[in-house]
Amino acid sequence: MSGRKGMKHYRVEIKQEAVRLVLEEHLTYAAVATRLEIRKAERIEVWVRKYREEGEASFHKPIGRPLKSQAEERELERLRMENALLKKFHTELRKVQLAQRNIGRSTTIRKNTK
Repeated sequence: MSGRKGMKHYRVEIKQEAVRLVLEEHLTYAAVATRLEIRKAERIEVWVRKYREEGEASFHKPIGRPLKSQAEERELERLRMENALLKKFHTELRKVQLAQRNIGRSTTIRKNTK
């Protein structure tokens, strides 16, 4: 299914042509929407903005939620990095604790002189 009822998805070629007409031929969003039979001119405005920000890659992004396997892989990678960081932190903390134990020890033994 594709989003809400009545929602229309446009092919990449249509989006590219709409952006080209706006940027190269300096047509208005409404004129391009009429020419290419696009329901809302605001849609073209969004495509042009994304094209200016991200270039050609903005047309080839996957739509919708990422697949569960991809999300799980990213989560697993994040957890592995966090685990490695915590191990390193624990090692450093342990070294500091051991160093603090040696501070304050006296090499001479004091006798009680009461």
